[in-house]
Amino acid sequence: MHAAEVQSCVFFKWIKTMSAKTELLDEVQDIVAPKKKLDFNYFLSVLLAMAFVAMFAFPKIYITQQIYYKSRDIAKLKVEYETLKEENKLISASVESIKFKNQILDTLF
Repeated sequence: MHAAEVQSCVFFKWIKTMSAKTELLDEVQDIVAPKKKLDFNYFLSVLLAMAFVAMFAFPKIYITQQIYYKSRDIAKLKVEYETLKEENKLISASVESIKFKNQILDTLF
C-alpha cells in the first residue's frame, strides 16, 4: 500500500506542476499577445465614423445619378431637336418648291 500512496502522491505533484505550467503559459500569453476587448465606446466611435462617411457619400452618389439621368435626357432631346431641324429644312424646301410651281402655273393659265 505504501507504494500506491507514493505513486498517487507523485501523480498529484505532476498534476500540480502541469497546472502551474498552464497558468504560467496563460500569463505569458496575456503579456505577449493581450486579448483585445471591444468596449461600447469603441463600437460607438466606429458607428459614428460610418455614419459620418455615409452622410457625405450618399448625397454625392444621388447627385451624380441625377446628373447622369438629366444629361441622358438632354442628349435624347438634342437628337430629337436635330432631327426636327432637318425635317423642317426638308419641309421648307418642299414648300418653296410648291410655291414656285404654283407661281409658274398661275402665270401660264
